[in-house]
Amino acid sequence: MTAMSNKWDESFDLVVVGSGGGSMCAALVAKQLGKSALIVEKLDKVGGSTGFSGGVWWVPNNPVMKRAGVADSPERAREYLDAAVTYDGPGTSPARRDAFIRTGPMMIDFLERQGMQFVYADGWSDYYDELPGGEPRGRSLLANLFDTRELGDWERRLSRYKGFSLPAWMHEMPTLLLVKRTWAGKKVALGLAWRILKGKLTGARLAGAGAAIQGRMLQMALREKLPIWPEAPLSQLVVEDGRVTGVVVRRNGRDVRVQARDGVLLNVGGFSRNARMRKAYQPQPSSANWTNANPGDTGEVIEMAMALGAATDCMNEAWWVVTSLGPDGKPPRPGGYADDGTPLPFMHHLDLSLPYSIMVDQLGERFCDEAGAYMEIGQRMYERELKTGRAVPSWVIMDSRQRAYYPWGTAQPGQVPKEWLDSGYMIKAGSIEELAARTGIDRAGLQRTLERFNGFCATGVDKDFGRGSRAFDRCHGDPTVKPNPNLGAIEKPPFYAVRMYPGDVGTAGGLVTDEHARVLRSDGSAIDGLYATGNCTASVVGRCYPGAGASIGASFTFGYIAAHHALGATPQ
Repeated sequence: MTAMSNKWDESFDLVVVGSGGGSMCAALVAKQLGKSALIVEKLDKVGGSTGFSGGVWWVPNNPVMKRAGVADSPERAREYLDAAVTYDGPGTSPARRDAFIRTGPMMIDFLERQGMQFVYADGWSDYYDELPGGEPRGRSLLANLFDTRELGDWERRLSRYKGFSLPAWMHEMPTLLLVKRTWAGKKVALGLAWRILKGKLTGARLAGAGAAIQGRMLQMALREKLPIWPEAPLSQLVVEDGRVTGVVVRRNGRDVRVQARDGVLLNVGGFSRNARMRKAYQPQPSSANWTNANPGDTGEVIEMAMALGAATDCMNEAWWVVTSLGPDGKPPRPGGYADDGTPLPFMHHLDLSLPYSIMVDQLGERFCDEAGAYMEIGQRMYERELKTGRAVPSWVIMDSRQRAYYPWGTAQPGQVPKEWLDSGYMIKAGSIEELAARTGIDRAGLQRTLERFNGFCATGVDKDFGRGSRAFDRCHGDPTVKPNPNLGAIEKPPFYAVRMYPGDVGTAGGLVTDEHARVLRSDGSAIDGLYATGNCTASVVGRCYPGAGASIGASFTFGYIAAHHALGATPQ
């Protein structure tokens, strides 16, 4: 990793490796400070994991929520973080928590002045709103819908999820799922239909979710004439006299040495798609086939930093979102693949929150709040697997009303694709006894669980896991179901079952950084000239997901912090 030559092909004040949200934020900071910045990206698409995501920032005490009349403060935010983030690790240090809370609102204000159009996700509650400092109206922000035509020739370069895309805001989705159940759902559906029709009439290509964030971030970066090099993978971190002074990237078939006078910022994602690293660090069983992470999530840059002595933490953690797969371990057809054949494992959070379904292990026993925080559901599945060896896969059990009233994966209410039944992805039975026999679930255990769960549905109180007790659970439930919008008895045949696995949208551990986003060694000293943010770092929220967009909010915030520190400025 150490280079002896001082010859450079290009020279910038700040070099950013990777093009996720924190990257363009940092480069925009550099431009405002009168400094030069370069973004290098190994893929042909720009936007990283943020472009693939649901497109949400979680930033406490932000100015957008305050304009909506929601009171917050640094003290209240810190109270919530301290209550929710119980993991005590180097990434969750008091100094990093304080830096995140203090600087996040500045970052939002900065992006707004740069042209970002924020939407407050009102009602998308903090995930543990019952804890001290929790906010039931939420601290999450979305980007306004973005017409990707505005990117011109760069439109084809925008990183985005390959699945079906809707011109909708993510906080509309829980209501949209209730289109057959509520007037509110029908109203959201009509609004969506109008946007789609208007787009067809005008030629607009409106994007929501992560593509809306990164589309506008890319537009802002291009407006400021920030150099962005796609298809330029990092091959070396250049170190001189103990300091990271630049990078070598492979561009247009040759090695290009780029000086970074003030620092190198890594924002390269995690290692969800690296089978070797998953086996070395992640809980087992594990598979890169279960992930919906960005294709660039391959981990080699994390290993480059480790070779320089960088410390790591939480390498066994991920942003878990459980997925359902067929008996062959693959997503089902139709629905589970993009037009080009790319696998797109279903991400079950919203549909798993709705009534008339439960998740059990192979013993027929529940182990989590199915409507709760998705990261925690994955953790509980692995904890159960470690205890019993019978939780990966687990099973979701549904009755006929779940299929009649709500979507599942890409299937709309009332749909049960014949191909799903023929392939064994979804198993159908006329009785619970038959379902247990066909799935291999312990029959007596499943019957005991259903009897107990159905009793909870009658009283509205889940005495085992508190399903429906939080504002977060309830905002993803069906308000027409009483007395608890998340609880519906499993009693009306036919019954259905699908296998569930601990999927993810990215790993959640990596390089240890300080409150300035500097990469640290195991002795706590900083690697001079090297900064990091995003999923390649040990997160400031540790092993907890406190609210929608916590990973993206932290990535942007510490990218903002890193640029200021590297360039000798104070965030304000």
